[in-house]
Amino acid sequence: MGYHPTPTMGSTMNTFAEEFPELALPCTGEVFPDPQLLVLNEPLAAELGLDPQWLRSTEGIAFLTGQNESYALGYAGHQFGQFNPRMGDGRALLLCENGRDIHAKGIGRTPFSRGGDGHYPLDAALKEYAFAESLHALGIPTARSLAVLTTGRTVQRRRLHPGAVGVRVASSHIRIGTFQYAALMGPQVTERLVDYTLARHFPEGASPLDLFDATVSRQADLVANWMRFGFIHGVMNTDNVAISGETIDFGPCAFMDYFATDTVYSSIDARGRYAYGQQPAVMMWNLARLAEALVPLVDGGVQKFTEHLYRFQPQYAAAWDDKMALALGAPDCAEQLLDLMQVAAPDYNAMLAGLAPGNIPPGLEETPGAAEWTERWSKHDPQPRNPIFLPRNHGMQAALQQAEQGDMTRYLLALEALQNPFVWDAKYEKLGLHTAVPRAEAEFTTYCGT
Repeated sequence: MGYHPTPTMGSTMNTFAEEFPELALPCTGEVFPDPQLLVLNEPLAAELGLDPQWLRSTEGIAFLTGQNESYALGYAGHQFGQFNPRMGDGRALLLCENGRDIHAKGIGRTPFSRGGDGHYPLDAALKEYAFAESLHALGIPTARSLAVLTTGRTVQRRRLHPGAVGVRVASSHIRIGTFQYAALMGPQVTERLVDYTLARHFPEGASPLDLFDATVSRQADLVANWMRFGFIHGVMNTDNVAISGETIDFGPCAFMDYFATDTVYSSIDARGRYAYGQQPAVMMWNLARLAEALVPLVDGGVQKFTEHLYRFQPQYAAAWDDKMALALGAPDCAEQLLDLMQVAAPDYNAMLAGLAPGNIPPGLEETPGAAEWTERWSKHDPQPRNPIFLPRNHGMQAALQQAEQGDMTRYLLALEALQNPFVWDAKYEKLGLHTAVPRAEAEFTTYCGT
């Protein structure tokens, strides 16, 4: 078994569905009254060999909304710690593999929809597009957004929203939950899935332990990236963890404003399971669930996978040290800075962006020990590199509200800033993407759009 994609425009090639009919059910998207392409990621389209003019055509829009041969992917998952044996794409379809998966969300009901309507609010689709562009520009592995289309329908959530289809691109949509689903079907299906995933993502590997080790390494690096930039995924269920090590399914996500390890924004995370500071531990817990799915394939599997699972902690710690050394422009200074931030709770990313040798970091001016830290740090002749522009909660919300009302000006300007996060430009100053709102106004709640 191998993985040999041959990208073509509008291709219906889908090796995953061909190999795993038990994990991918044929389905077509809903016929919408007035589908219109609203935002198109032309550079990404070019990477995929897709002609933007074709994507804007009637044929291209039909492709993007799942009118051609498409598939709803099946997976299981632990949702907030509770196992659900049959989940799957309830409002999404895998359109094709064009070197990478092209996957549309909000296409209507599928065989996995359960009680859902299969629709997607426009503000959630535009949010995912913006955050994906931000993560990509920061160098964080992520699914990308190819397009957002309006559908001509309205969607009822907390209020009425314009309906949308969001089209994203990922190395694949094989998740920890995919392995959990396969494991319920027996070891033969799991073994086939291991072989396919190795060929597609880890061709140097040859065994379930090799796949597990590679996944552990990628997830350790991914979470270290999240922590370094203050990113909170918001819903780290096992079905939302891609084996490829890309950020995926981050609907209620946010970037932390004022530093606190227990920061939670998601409306559905009432107990803080997926709080900012919990993310490394949760990822290790999720990896343990992957190990459980793979154990039957390896003699002495419980002991071996347990030993390999515990490699996550040192790998994560090393990755975090490396990334914070780049953020600070100096080694061995991050732990002491974290201690100071725990006391002062500064605007996390604005503080990092404002680092300057000889100057106490912004927000720490009155914090005991900050002057001494600054003196030690400055002796390294540091050259920190940190983003200026991020999809800040209140700034992005203002852009999304205007976009839903039909004015895309602020949103498109915000996209420009997020695609160039390390470069100051005064034309982005009024967007509210470079600093948090005052602390008294900073409370915010995110929603997943389901």
